[in-house]
Amino acid sequence: MNEAALTLEGWYALHDFRSLNWTAWTAADDEERAVALEELHAFMQEWGPVEEAKEGSTAVYSIVGQKADFVMMFLRESLEALNQLETAFNKIAFAQYTTKSYSYVSIVELSNYAAGGNAGDGSDPMQNPHVAARLKPVLPQTKHICFYPMNKKRELADNWYMLDMEKRRELMYSHGLIGRGYAGKVKQIITGSVGFDDWEWGVTLFAEDALQFKKLVYEMRFDEVSARYGEFGPFYVGNLLTPDTFEELLKL
Repeated sequence: MNEAALTLEGWYALHDFRSLNWTAWTAADDEERAVALEELHAFMQEWGPVEEAKEGSTAVYSIVGQKADFVMMFLRESLEALNQLETAFNKIAFAQYTTKSYSYVSIVELSNYAAGGNAGDGSDPMQNPHVAARLKPVLPQTKHICFYPMNKKRELADNWYMLDMEKRRELMYSHGLIGRGYAGKVKQIITGSVGFDDWEWGVTLFAEDALQFKKLVYEMRFDEVSARYGEFGPFYVGNLLTPDTFEELLKL
């Protein structure tokens, strides 16, 4: 049997995609909308202390296109914490004006392809500030987000899992060089989802210039890891929502 990659795990992640029921929202009276906005604002205000306590991070983005209207990305210490957040949102008045479009459950992950020797060596990764910052990242609140799920192929001629460790490490090193070429332009968070969701990984990209998403993903298409072994799900792209811009979005 081939050697499995060892992984380090950090915060659990939930990408919660919602669509707005504009018919219901416009049919609501001013008082009903005011209550819904007040409860939404109070819900969002709870995230700041969590981030200050280094117990998680949160970001909200509008989604461009018809797949969803907005996404809430939560990073927390446990699945229970994510479940509580999901339930808490569903209980506020604003939630009745939304429908669930898509969700993705995963965990921030570093493999021993890229963890700098920490994965599986018995050391505490949280004692390495660089590794700790990657496993428990603060979401950067850039102008734009891009999220997509992906798999590694398991086809007869192109089966990633039948490659030996050295070959996989070699390929991932080359793949990673492309990403490092976008340092300062794109921040990437990889979350593992084997056993958690329908795909194997979630990729979340953050950038001030959305065009960098296209350039990065396109360049990686020519790398063997993507061209030969990658399978990709739907892409979601959007724009940062602050409490103020979220309220502006909902104005009639």
